[in-house]
Amino acid sequence: MSDIRIRSVSDPFDDRQSLPLGIQVLTRAEAMGILGKGAIDTLDASVWKDVLARIRNAGVGRHLPAIVPQGGDEREGFVRQLQQLSDALEESPVPAAEGPRLDKLLGRELLARLLRVSAVSLRRYLAGERAVPDAVAARLHFLALVAGDLAGAYNDIGVRRWFDRPRSLLDGRRPAELLEAEWQPEDPGPRRVRDLARALVWSPAT
Repeated sequence: MSDIRIRSVSDPFDDRQSLPLGIQVLTRAEAMGILGKGAIDTLDASVWKDVLARIRNAGVGRHLPAIVPQGGDEREGFVRQLQQLSDALEESPVPAAEGPRLDKLLGRELLARLLRVSAVSLRRYLAGERAVPDAVAARLHFLALVAGDLAGAYNDIGVRRWFDRPRSLLDGRRPAELLEAEWQPEDPGPRRVRDLARALVWSPAT
């Protein structure tokens, strides 16, 4: 799924604080369909400026300055900016980008089932024939973030299968089962699904 293959890192990402936050921002933005096509294999100032511009074009983080640190004080500001941008991506559904991205990754049938909408409604949302309701946009965003977490451990097929395979940490239930009718990201079931996907960052065996 992921086009992010970081082979080299240079300023301003060559420290222990900036690098993991930068990767988190890139992973979330890609999962949300914001970055578009094209692999990113070098993480440096020029790549960062382009990534920030794309995120802003999606309506996220427009208030944040494009900081490229030249000293200690600016470095601290850059780290804060990365954290703020990561948080902004977490809280900002972008259905126009996330819908097509998830449609390609999961397939129309699985996506409609996880969203708890009809295939006809999903087609209309994706075609722009009908506005995406806020509740559905929230679910799309949730699924995009989950897919971003899963991308570090699975390929596209593995991501699709993950939702329908029983998980011991879910008491033997499938993740899809916890996304019940009219579910919202803050509900207990979805929160367990998200926590399980996040755990893959630390444990490939989840």
